Amino acid sequence: MIPEVPGAADVTGAPEFEDPVWPWKEAPIATLVQRIHQLQAERSQAFRRLDEAHRQYLRSGPHYDFPRYRTAVHEVTQVFAAASREVLAVEAELAGPREQPLLAGHVRSLQQLEQTRLATVALLQLMATPEVTNQEDSTETHQLKTNSHPFL
Repeated sequence: MIPEVPGAADVTGAPEFEDPVWPWKEAPIATLVQRIHQLQAERSQAFRRLDEAHRQYLRSGPHYDFPRYRTAVHEVTQVFAAASREVLAVEAELAGPREQPLLAGHVRSLQQLEQTRLATVALLQLMATPEVTNQEDSTETHQLKTNSHPFL
């Protein structure tokens, strides 16, 4: 198993420009690819957690438990942020010192797809909330849809 970056899970108060300490700086490229795979598994688990939190929120009506949902969203956001920082660091390592531009490009594409996926899930969850579903397709709702996601 590939070790996690120390402190990667604790992202509060960490400057965004700070590079993580790499316990595998001299590790083979295959090890970096395995780490990307592990980070993707963490993201998948975070998406499941986000989905379950949203389902619980919707089931908590008519007096919706928004504080609980907000806490879950905050926790999941931290997982996504930590994973994204680490993926970007691996991409930089592959593009720079490891001289693997093709592999770095694939990692970059993966990161962009994950960003799109997260934005889509967030928008779909927002659109499924009672506050939005009980409204007609007002100008504000239409703007929310078109400004929040490029495919809508």
